[in-house]
Amino acid sequence: MQEEANAIIQTLKSKGLRVTPQRFAVYANLLSRTDHPTVEQLLTDLNKDFPVSSQATIYSSLQALREVGLVREVLLQEGVSRYDANVQPHHHFCCQSCGAIEDIAWDTFQCIELKNLRPGLQGKTYEVIVQGVCDRCHDEVTGDR
Repeated sequence: MQEEANAIIQTLKSKGLRVTPQRFAVYANLLSRTDHPTVEQLLTDLNKDFPVSSQATIYSSLQALREVGLVREVLLQEGVSRYDANVQPHHHFCCQSCGAIEDIAWDTFQCIELKNLRPGLQGKTYEVIVQGVCDRCHDEVTGDR
């Protein structure tokens, strides 16, 4: 546990960030999860045991972490910002039934050729968002277990 804390502190420092309890808590929380939480979910989670963070503090911590490339904002639904500490290239699956979000490995899909865009468009990056029904929801509907 102390080793993980030290690694987080070193990562924050290596990016030139001042290590505040709030930044540490937000980054540690994001590193520990894969569900791509919203600010509201982070606020609830971080204040579960003892209220210490405000929504504004979480937003400013996320902004600082985003600016140095430790966190990315994920927009999978209109008007809903989610956050992810996995900044390596990857895609996402979004369950249309329960809303669960899951990472999909980058090499799952054949290479998308950005050079096939119409002349005048210069693609730099892309991300695939697969929408459908996850196995948990599918099993509930069909009765499979």
